[in-house]
Amino acid sequence: MRFKSLSELKRRDSYERVLADLPQAIAVAEYAMAKAFKINELVRAVHKESYEWYGYTIAARDEPELIVDIGLPRNDQNLVEYTSIIPESIVTYQESLPPDKVINGWIHSHGSLGFRQFSSTDEQNQLTVLNYVTALLRKPVAKKEITIKDLVLLVRGRCTVEDLARGSVSLITDAPIGEARILETVYGGFCYAIVVGDDGWHHQEIHYGTRGILSGQTAETKKEAEIILMHTGRSLTRGDVETLIEEVRTKVRPMSRTPERFERGCT
Repeated sequence: MRFKSLSELKRRDSYERVLADLPQAIAVAEYAMAKAFKINELVRAVHKESYEWYGYTIAARDEPELIVDIGLPRNDQNLVEYTSIIPESIVTYQESLPPDKVINGWIHSHGSLGFRQFSSTDEQNQLTVLNYVTALLRKPVAKKEITIKDLVLLVRGRCTVEDLARGSVSLITDAPIGEARILETVYGGFCYAIVVGDDGWHHQEIHYGTRGILSGQTAETKKEAEIILMHTGRSLTRGDVETLIEEVRTKVRPMSRTPERFERGCT
């Protein structure tokens, strides 16, 4: 058989079946968003200057796509233009939460900066949070066909050492078969990222991570996403604010030294 051109020689598309969807928008309780901006306000009031800070977005374990609260951990360092996250702090904070609550992302402030997007420093922090959260919240999102070159089909009890030496992968069955398709489970997870400013602005993304259970193939993607405010019946009370004042005093730690790598998107 002859082909008119090489374009006619196309590899068969591998089969993939979607099992579950990951969120495309960020659902946030009104209480949680109000709390984030209240922390901004209290940082200025308590520490007499606008500093960056970071926290974690919290969800119910049985409804991980909805942010119901903002958790403020002890920050590692806070400057006017910089804040950072280390993996150990994420683990420590998750362990402090009730069993029915889980971290599903992070939130931080750019304070009074005019930089209304994520910086290169933020991207490093984001990767730290993404790795932790996707491992915590991963679920089967697809079945995907794996193409194996030189797959050898053998029958149990009828194969020799020479048979096993052939091919790159051997599939041994209890009965003769003429064709086999191998589908791996692809696990996926998501992580929210939100940045807010003193002037009331916010910008947000959803980051995704997937990994094939057999191939080990990984992929990371991200997208800008809208925030959908949800009314959950909870509002920020005077008691909540008093608790936040103490948390801001003890957990946000202003530093006078500027690190070599800081905000405004520098590299």
